[in-house]
Amino acid sequence: MANKEILLVADVFANEKEIDKEIIFEAIESALEAATIKRNENQIKARVEIDRATGGYTTYRRWEVVETNEEIDGDVEFPGHQILLEAAQMESPEIEIGDFVEEEIESVDFCRIAAQAAKQVIIQKVREAERRKVVEAYEPKVGELITGVVKRIEKGNVYLDLGSNVEAFIAREEMIPREPVRMGDRVRGYLKEVRSEPRGPQLFVSRTMPELLHALVRLEVPEVSEGLIEVMGAARDPGSRAKVAVRSHDPRLDPVGACVGMRGARVQVVTNELAGEKVDVILWNENEAQFVINSMAPAKIESIVLDEDKHSMDLAVQEDNLSLAIGRGGQNVRLASELTGWELNVLDSASVDKTNNEVAEKIKQDFMDQLDVDEEIADVLVEVGLTNAEEIAYIPVDEMLEIEGFDEELVENLRSRAKDAVLINAIASEEKIETSVPDQDLLEMEGMDSELAHEMAANGIITMNDLAEQSIDDILSFTGMTEEKAAVLIMKAREPWFADEQG
Repeated sequence: MANKEILLVADVFANEKEIDKEIIFEAIESALEAATIKRNENQIKARVEIDRATGGYTTYRRWEVVETNEEIDGDVEFPGHQILLEAAQMESPEIEIGDFVEEEIESVDFCRIAAQAAKQVIIQKVREAERRKVVEAYEPKVGELITGVVKRIEKGNVYLDLGSNVEAFIAREEMIPREPVRMGDRVRGYLKEVRSEPRGPQLFVSRTMPELLHALVRLEVPEVSEGLIEVMGAARDPGSRAKVAVRSHDPRLDPVGACVGMRGARVQVVTNELAGEKVDVILWNENEAQFVINSMAPAKIESIVLDEDKHSMDLAVQEDNLSLAIGRGGQNVRLASELTGWELNVLDSASVDKTNNEVAEKIKQDFMDQLDVDEEIADVLVEVGLTNAEEIAYIPVDEMLEIEGFDEELVENLRSRAKDAVLINAIASEEKIETSVPDQDLLEMEGMDSELAHEMAANGIITMNDLAEQSIDDILSFTGMTEEKAAVLIMKAREPWFADEQG
């Protein structure tokens, strides 16, 4: 059956919607198939094939080839559109289960009803094709800046019109807090995800992610886009303050100055785009301690104690600089921590010095007592970073000889005394474990065993109350102890405290 109207419909929709004409033909075939099935009271399956050149089409009735169903006496469950394998192979011996047997039947006219049905299918197909086009167009742009006009605002969520009937979504939590946004405003955002939703492709945009700051710096600073300067990281408190770390690949170029710009012009553009968010440009350094010092600006760091195991740093600052280092609500140290990836603890340098002096004095006195050396030698041992007799006993001789004023005789003497001290300490520790007796309440506490209780007692934890005053780190060194077990034991030991409070 020839039908020029089909060709006309395909041409019109393909041109207006910029959709592949093949999609339109498939939609019309689906509509004609539905009309054929409906005319036969839904008892059959049908397939329509349109000639793409003439618009003529042919209709086929279809039977799916199935195997024998013993539950219904070897017949098929749906005779209208199923046929047994044995029967199908009588006509086509090579046919298999899952194939179809087809027979040409009379086609329905492409009348008003069929055309209306086709229109609905075509519209659906067109929508699906448009969604695919948007996904294909914007998936490569994930991780880039996009700009749109505020189309509507619903409960703090913002919808952007990107043009060409494409819409982007900024969730309320992805908007900068207290940022004034009105209908018709042009807004930039970071495209973080493209997801195909049942109601259309959804472009998810963020105004709070650190990556937005990256992108804005790249946009505003030509040296970054050209690769002369690299953005190494960023941390943000959206709408309030941010830190961005940069480095230069050209030794003649100052990366901080280039990003800040003449009289702060470049960084001010970024600040304006982020609703007034103050941006600190930090010089990146491969030395992590120096990078932390840079990131804590404008605070001045007096000293740093680094703990590799906990991936943390204790930063000592002058008392009058303490509030500046911490920042309002801990903002400065928090952003510096996010930027560097280290857990940062800000301490008063006076308190740190006092504590360090007390520790040093204790170590010095131990050396004088255990090694039977004078104060001068003990001072030297402390100054070079040695903290106990065990270190002296097993440190390589070459390293000890590098200490100014130490000769082979002195080194050997010190190592011999240190080994004796280590042995005496080990014996005393074992005796202490054997002689220390835990209180009955510790022994009978739920989760406690006798061996662990005696080990704790040897280390000064005699009662349940002693255990209750410990932290998890304090008891992790005991045999077989894990963080989970330590937490359970400490909370069990503290139960009487809570009972007293409630009483």
